[in-house]
Amino acid sequence: MKKRYLIAGSYVSLGAALWWKLSRRDEDVAFDEYKDVLHHVEHSKFATIDGVRVHYQEAGDVNAPTIVLIHGFTASNFVWRDVFLPLADAGYRVIAPDIIGFGFTEKPRGHEYTIDAQARMIIGLLDELKIDRATLVGSSYGGAIACVCALDFAERIEKLVLVSPVTNDAVKNQKLLRLARVPLMGDALSPLMLGSKTLMRFRMKKVYARGAGPLHSVERMEAHHRPLRTAAAQRAFMKILRRWSANRIEEQAANITHPTLLVWGEKDLDVPLKNAAPMLERMPNARLVVFKNCGHLPQEEFAPDFAKLVVEYCEDRLNVPLAPDESFNVPSSMFNIAPATSPLNLELGT
Repeated sequence: MKKRYLIAGSYVSLGAALWWKLSRRDEDVAFDEYKDVLHHVEHSKFATIDGVRVHYQEAGDVNAPTIVLIHGFTASNFVWRDVFLPLADAGYRVIAPDIIGFGFTEKPRGHEYTIDAQARMIIGLLDELKIDRATLVGSSYGGAIACVCALDFAERIEKLVLVSPVTNDAVKNQKLLRLARVPLMGDALSPLMLGSKTLMRFRMKKVYARGAGPLHSVERMEAHHRPLRTAAAQRAFMKILRRWSANRIEEQAANITHPTLLVWGEKDLDVPLKNAAPMLERMPNARLVVFKNCGHLPQEEFAPDFAKLVVEYCEDRLNVPLAPDESFNVPSSMFNIAPATSPLNLELGT
């Protein structure tokens, strides 16, 4: 009898803790409330795309070639903070939106929340800004969005830079994401997961390959975590996760004929380097650069080298050989550190 009372009491306590957590959430993150602590806030703008208010940042000459930076799942355009202005200073019009459901972009309850819908938003933003063609730089889930843009709106895309891109459904099978997809259980767990600073710190240790330092600062953690603590972001998280369908990208990779640079972190645990192999085999104009001692976000871990890499690729100055044939065994030492102080392997041969 005592055991049953203890079990019942535990459930009541858990329910009370969950209710307390849910009741304390803001509905959404307010731009005006945080603008004094935001990165590059002077470059922030808003546009309405198909009825959704989209936050984006823009820098550079409006007549220059355009680069669009597309962040990944549970992220925001903060991941581009350290490369945003260097790319603009290199002579590009740079646009970094928050995709629908994250950051300071609106998170409508009835939105579709699919990769296809996110791709249509990117093209809609180009339409709104009267941009005919752009180079898309997509990170992780943002890489999937960039690929769908290339598949469905090929004429609007100049080049692709895919940073550890999601190309299949393997990512959503990680343990915590599997739990989050379970009806009812996921609805209860997701606010606790996304609202937890402890889990965010654990997540950042997994994402970045390098140890303590600026990448693990309180300021950086807060910037990543801030938009995820709200009710609207947590609803969007669940819908995106349950409507995740990325297998099409790997299956149709041969139809992406745009010049494409694949960029991977050697120690990426979220989207391992082995995922590069089928893309290299199937995409006719794909090349690969690997960052050594790097995790899932080279644009944060090695920002100066990443920005230089993108500029040289956009200007056709990057001397990277075409992808090897099917005998290439990822992750072989195709790119070695030279010199030892550089994280980026550009020891190429011809």
